[in-house]
Amino acid sequence: MIHLFKILLFSYITLVFINCQQTKNKSENNQIPNAQYQNLAPSYIKGIHQTQSLYYKNKSEPIKEKLTVLNGIDVLLDKKLHFIKSRKIALVTNHSGIDKNSIPNYKRLMEIEDVELKVIFSPEHGLFGESEAGKKINYSSIDQLPRVISLYGGTRKPNAEMLTDVNLIIYDIQDIGARFYTYISTLGMVMEAGAELDIPILVLDRPNPIRGDIIEGPLLDIKHQSFVGYYPIPTRYGGTVGELANKIIENKWISPLPELEIIKIEGWQPNAWYDQTDLPWVPPSPNIPDLKTAIIYPGMCLFEGTNISEGRGTPNPFKWIGAPWIDGKKLSQTLNNFKLPGVVFVPKSFTPIRIPGKSENPKFKDQKCNGIEVWITDRDKYKSIDVGVLTLYTIYNMYPEKIKIRESGLNRLWGSNTLYEKLTRGVTAQDILKY
Repeated sequence: MIHLFKILLFSYITLVFINCQQTKNKSENNQIPNAQYQNLAPSYIKGIHQTQSLYYKNKSEPIKEKLTVLNGIDVLLDKKLHFIKSRKIALVTNHSGIDKNSIPNYKRLMEIEDVELKVIFSPEHGLFGESEAGKKINYSSIDQLPRVISLYGGTRKPNAEMLTDVNLIIYDIQDIGARFYTYISTLGMVMEAGAELDIPILVLDRPNPIRGDIIEGPLLDIKHQSFVGYYPIPTRYGGTVGELANKIIENKWISPLPELEIIKIEGWQPNAWYDQTDLPWVPPSPNIPDLKTAIIYPGMCLFEGTNISEGRGTPNPFKWIGAPWIDGKKLSQTLNNFKLPGVVFVPKSFTPIRIPGKSENPKFKDQKCNGIEVWITDRDKYKSIDVGVLTLYTIYNMYPEKIKIRESGLNRLWGSNTLYEKLTRGVTAQDILKY
């Protein structure tokens, strides 16, 4: 009877929330949360407002044809070779660092006369995207390549010995626009190393695949800085990696500051999804196989801080969420009652398995899980962070005795302790969305 009462009470709260949402002024949904952070990163807050203004301006100007886009590597090689002539280069890259013909950047650089590629640094997941999240990597030697050093093994920041004789560091990696995607943390540490050794940094820019004009989620509280949250930026931070590098300098988020140049993208628009360009899709990491997953990831990655499967060990990581003790039908019905824009939830059963290079030991390995699949019906309206937070909130309230949250893990992903504190204290669904 007590359990039935809890379910009825939770359903009542859900209905109240829906009514509140329907009468809520639309402008409130677009306000920038966490005003307390404005003194911490004032220029970034200003940048958020400018970016959101661009978003609403561009909403009436849909992209009708695929954009012809040149990434920074293509612009460099076609038009700006003077940046690298007579240089001894350290290249920070992985399998996503390709040109318009899908040729790896290191091969292109090694073909250029009067340019010497001294060393290649790889981020999390390795130079070839061959390793699952969190797995430490170390390289000995690779045929036909210069020295390759992992920045996700014994060290995450290049030292003087690794950069011997180098006089330019190039960064060229495809990101996905989420704060806890560790490639941008590697960017900051490489910039610090360059500054300490008086080596300039050249960032070859690439598009934000989930649009550069949409910003979501809370700003990171610098007290919770970690490798999955290195800067006081929103979860879905908007803009490109090159623009982020400029903000790192402007806001002095690292010390010391290096000399920085950006080779900008040509032909891209901030309101473009990646598949609205003519660029080939390369999974930027093993568990982001497609663009839909990249859109869902900023919200559903929060489940990495829980004992609930985030779909690793299946063909659809982050799209499938579940556990053996969840009733997928009830969960999907409850989530659909929120009437979140651009998404529906359907019941889903799945069994995580070991997938070499993607998920060696997934949660609930070889056990049947029940839960939900996220179906995006309108990606322009879909709010990734809201979906992740409300899914976590709903499961927490439906299964308080079963769900386990790693407080430190969730706080690192969220960027503060506010979400954990609200979940454990008990708030309404409306309050949980106040970032």
